[in-house]
Amino acid sequence: MNTTAPSPTTRALTWCLHLLVVALLALAAARAVTGNLPHAGAVVTVAALCGLVYAAGPLLLRVRRSRRAAALWLAAVGMVWLGLLALSADAVWVAFPLYFLQLHLLNRRAGLVVVAATAAAAIAGFAAHQESFGPAMAIGPALGAAVAVAVVWGYQALYRESEHRRRLIEELTATRADLATAQHTAGVLAERERLAREIHDTLAQGLTSIQLLLRAAERALPDRPEAAARHVDQARQTAVDNLAEARRFVAALTPPALEGTTLADALERLCVTTNARHRLTARFRLTGDPVPLPTAHEVALLRIAQSALANTVRHAQATTAGITLDYAHGHVTLAVDDDGTGFDVDRLPGPDPASGGFGLAAMRARSQALGGTLAVESAPGHGTTLTARLPLSPAETEPEAQP
Repeated sequence: MNTTAPSPTTRALTWCLHLLVVALLALAAARAVTGNLPHAGAVVTVAALCGLVYAAGPLLLRVRRSRRAAALWLAAVGMVWLGLLALSADAVWVAFPLYFLQLHLLNRRAGLVVVAATAAAAIAGFAAHQESFGPAMAIGPALGAAVAVAVVWGYQALYRESEHRRRLIEELTATRADLATAQHTAGVLAERERLAREIHDTLAQGLTSIQLLLRAAERALPDRPEAAARHVDQARQTAVDNLAEARRFVAALTPPALEGTTLADALERLCVTTNARHRLTARFRLTGDPVPLPTAHEVALLRIAQSALANTVRHAQATTAGITLDYAHGHVTLAVDDDGTGFDVDRLPGPDPASGGFGLAAMRARSQALGGTLAVESAPGHGTTLTARLPLSPAETEPEAQP
């Protein structure tokens, strides 16, 4: 049985069915009294009893929740109705609302059998009162049963379809809510990843440079105050550059190093700045015919070069380093090499944000986000070469930059 909360339409139909049963029982009793039937008192009594038994059903909670209890209640109503039918031919009209009741409370097969039995009983009872039988007597109850079956089964089909659509809408609503949550989470994670890359490639590297310059100034004092002052001035300039970078990447703008200039010029200035601030000779080389790059490509290549050169300064113990920018065969390639101590690529530890060791992971993520690749070649005692290769894209189809 359907135990869901009834809709306003269902409640209205239920009340109409109740009123129809009461009205037909009242009609049978009234016609018995006004027609001076020999069993008028018995008809009125049985009609009242039928009404009471019928009224008990909606009031009993078990009838609404248990199909077995509903079947027992229907059997009781049917027995009393058969008694009324034996006393009055007018009781035949009560069969019509009983059809709907039986089809609603019983399963499809049982409901169809009980409706057929009720129609047969109505036809037989009416024929007995008329003391004759003709095809016309069977048309009314049979046609009423057919109409009831068509209406109830049609309504049940519409109800099932409506419930199916309701569940689909609920699932769609839940899916949209989950999708919105997933998109929000993905956006948060993407922004965190962007900030992590920017902090590593700019602020962390800049702070490392400041630390190295201040140590150099400390070592120069007190014997070489001019050298110490130069180191302090370079540390101050690095702090100014870091502050500008921080403001830019928080606002998701183009890095200051790329404003009003080309990527090649920015990489050359990076080498000059590194030479001035650290004990390392960095050189820049441009090969191929430069073509306009999307901003996202320029930002990614600049950040990769900055991070790679900073790793060289911090870990490689190198004396020379080179940055090569090459345009060829539909790709732009950035190579950063050094003559440092090198390392075993196969034993490279995984990303460790606590120690700042996620530079290679961030560089690889930048390359892959633009459809490119990142390769690292190194061996202990033989230096390191890092190569980032990105496909050339038309400037008009440039994706959104992530500085």
